[in-house]
Amino acid sequence: MTLVLKNATYIDWKSLEFIRTNILVTEGIDGAIRFVDNIEGLKEDHEFIDCSGKFVTKSFAVGHHHVYSALARGMPPPKKTPKNFPEILKYIWWILDKSLDRESIKASAFATAMACAKAGSTFVIDHHASPNCIEGSLDIISEAFEKVGISHLLCYEISDRDGSDSTEKGLAETERYLQKNQSLVGLHAPFTVGDETMKQASDLMQKFNSGIHIHVAEDIYDQKYCEEHYHKRVVERLNDFGILNSSKSILGHCLHLGEKEKELIRNLNAWVVENMESNLKNKVGYFNGEGLGDNIMLGTDGMHSDMLRSAKAAFFVGQRHDNIDYASAYSRFRNVHRYLESNGFSGDGENNLVVLDYHSPTPINKDNFLGHFIFSLTSNDVQHVISNGKLIVKNKTLQTIDENEIFDFTREQAVKLWERMSR
Repeated sequence: MTLVLKNATYIDWKSLEFIRTNILVTEGIDGAIRFVDNIEGLKEDHEFIDCSGKFVTKSFAVGHHHVYSALARGMPPPKKTPKNFPEILKYIWWILDKSLDRESIKASAFATAMACAKAGSTFVIDHHASPNCIEGSLDIISEAFEKVGISHLLCYEISDRDGSDSTEKGLAETERYLQKNQSLVGLHAPFTVGDETMKQASDLMQKFNSGIHIHVAEDIYDQKYCEEHYHKRVVERLNDFGILNSSKSILGHCLHLGEKEKELIRNLNAWVVENMESNLKNKVGYFNGEGLGDNIMLGTDGMHSDMLRSAKAAFFVGQRHDNIDYASAYSRFRNVHRYLESNGFSGDGENNLVVLDYHSPTPINKDNFLGHFIFSLTSNDVQHVISNGKLIVKNKTLQTIDENEIFDFTREQAVKLWERMSR
């Protein structure tokens, strides 16, 4: 079915031009949008949405997410209070991910997809871990995402931290999924990935013309471990395995880098994804994009699913710790689309749209849009969301699934997950 967004004010996400028009939106992965002046005489089977007084623009996308953390909010505190970042991983996140089973992964995926959709994101790049439930985990996530209507680029977080059996299962799940799906090769932080595993992951990347999605120097511990055990810096080690050569590779965090490492990233093809709020939560440092080049995008690191919120955090914290301004904050917010398009990934075409019911006491136009974007626009302004031409959120309500039914399921699974974590 073709959607018609009538009486819309369209904001071109690249040029920020404001266009008053009617928009025809065709459904499908290869669908498109078309501006028309006159909608009289259109077929009656079109679905019309009145966008008078509203703004329409390209929907959003998440550059780095963690489905596995979706059921963490409100969970009981860890048995031991972490004193540093390695202990945060050991006593919180590695307890949680080991406790995931098929049903809790499914619940986590639905919760993530729903939250993304209602916050205006129709594409998610996710980095998943469930060491005791690896086989088929990416299928569980993709099926839930697709039921909600969220396009995706998934990977499994391969690591040596749980032994060789877990490593082999992670490699096998990655290869199995890559054979039939657009995907990346996931690696946990380099300090949990030995040379043999990194070589195998790099070989998979080459075999499937993919990229590596990995956490990089999120904490200074990553650098210290690498220098002690491999006698080189983290990014230099990754470069030795050819990971930076792929324009599909994503380097998460990148907080504790030397000048030579920044130069390698700047002059090669990999992308960097900033996750400011997660860095604040874990007290690992502050992101600074200076010297890294233009290939910087934004993620949430599983903290939440609201990309407008991530952009604001990057901007405000960056006033003290980064070289970010209005334009570069917006560029980082939108760079995920450039990453997806330039690498030929599907699911993020022009027929992915968000309708914003945004009311301001001051004028809004091309010249001052970035001021509204930084200081005022929020996910509360998202009224309708269109994914691949299909209306998945209408009047703030999901159209593809029963939200109440899913929330009953996620709450049930959260309690069971927390019980397993406490054993």
